[in-house]
Amino acid sequence: MSIAYRANADFAKLNHPMRVPLSAEIHSRPFLQLQAPESLTHFALYLQQDQPSRQNHRSSQHQILEQLCLHYGVATPHPQARYFFHDFGRFRLKWECHTEFATYTFVEPGDPSLDCRASFDRMPLQHVPQEWLAGLDGKIIVAAHVLLCKDADDAAFADGIQDLFQGKSLVGSHAGANAQVWTDFLIQPDGFSRFVVRDLQLREFQGGRLVGRLLEIETYRMMALLGLPQAEATQPALNGIENELAGLTATLVSNQANGDQELLDRITGLAAQLEKISVNNSYRFAASQAYFNLVQARIQELREVHVEGTPTLGEFMSRRLAPAMNTCSAVAERQETLAQRIARSNDLLRTRVGIEQEQQNRRILQSLDARAAQQLRLQQAVEGLSVAAISYYTLGLVGYVGKAMKAGSLPVNPDLMTGIAVPLVIAGVWLGLRRLHHQLKG
Repeated sequence: MSIAYRANADFAKLNHPMRVPLSAEIHSRPFLQLQAPESLTHFALYLQQDQPSRQNHRSSQHQILEQLCLHYGVATPHPQARYFFHDFGRFRLKWECHTEFATYTFVEPGDPSLDCRASFDRMPLQHVPQEWLAGLDGKIIVAAHVLLCKDADDAAFADGIQDLFQGKSLVGSHAGANAQVWTDFLIQPDGFSRFVVRDLQLREFQGGRLVGRLLEIETYRMMALLGLPQAEATQPALNGIENELAGLTATLVSNQANGDQELLDRITGLAAQLEKISVNNSYRFAASQAYFNLVQARIQELREVHVEGTPTLGEFMSRRLAPAMNTCSAVAERQETLAQRIARSNDLLRTRVGIEQEQQNRRILQSLDARAAQQLRLQQAVEGLSVAAISYYTLGLVGYVGKAMKAGSLPVNPDLMTGIAVPLVIAGVWLGLRRLHHQLKG
């Protein structure tokens, strides 16, 4: 073994276990290498709602990719792979697996002799097996055709670009100084949205990066909009919770409730309903905001310059996508505000219940104090009776002693002796009981 090999082996032992995969992560999704003319068909397949975990999502997407590869006799990637690229001969395929969706981008060299309209009729989709496409029903969130073309005649291109799109809201701009991008973000009659990228003087790799950014804008735009239906569906439930909370608050202020426990149960029920709604919405709203941020970042990377009379992609997103994202943010903020209001109402009710409990405790303590005073007076009366009783029996004993002494021929008068002992015995018994009382009290 050479010294250099041994040194490299020793050095490799010092590597963090994640150093290699983390270093490879930044290179895991390279852009396609495109040279005009090129035709692209792009799909984004969304994770079905009945698949609960990311692992199931990745497994299902790998199965879809595996079916396509087996159809063409191509080796499938590793089950943990998140990126795949292969030249199938008639087309090239780029596959990426993300957290919630997977993308399939089919690329085919274009025909320079065809115009843009004819090129959209001959996209890479024609080479994809129809049975494989049929298996994607209900999962496609994005389907787009992209045409990367070269057209030196500005007048002819300007006249023909409007005919490629059905909608009137055509969006376009100069992407830097070397390309133009055109779209209307509408689904055409064939079920696909359309993008046209005009190559003016794109250098190597610029075409792939530009087309990749456009497809990411379209994909992330659709994924961001998934939060809008959920936000709109949530608002009636929030209205109901808000109205019920207003009624409970009014009842709490007017103090007309049948019982504080009933109010507390109703407020707790509202808190549970709102928490369930928040749990169901929190991920979707956070994901929508993250996708929206990606859309804005990709638009910034386009470095758009106005085409006279046509809105840019950034302007279109500001007018159309931003309000939808603001709706999601407003619903999320409303949920948080309602949760705070419910918490404050709950605190107010608990404070009132606590004050009432303190008043009840005070009344109980006052009753106990009164009973203790009665017991003290009774004890003092009993102590007086006890002195009399003990003194009586003690004097009886003294009398018996006197009689015994008289019977023994001693000059003692028992009655006199008993009379003299009366104050002494009473005083002694009273002092003894007082001393015992102080000892027990101490």
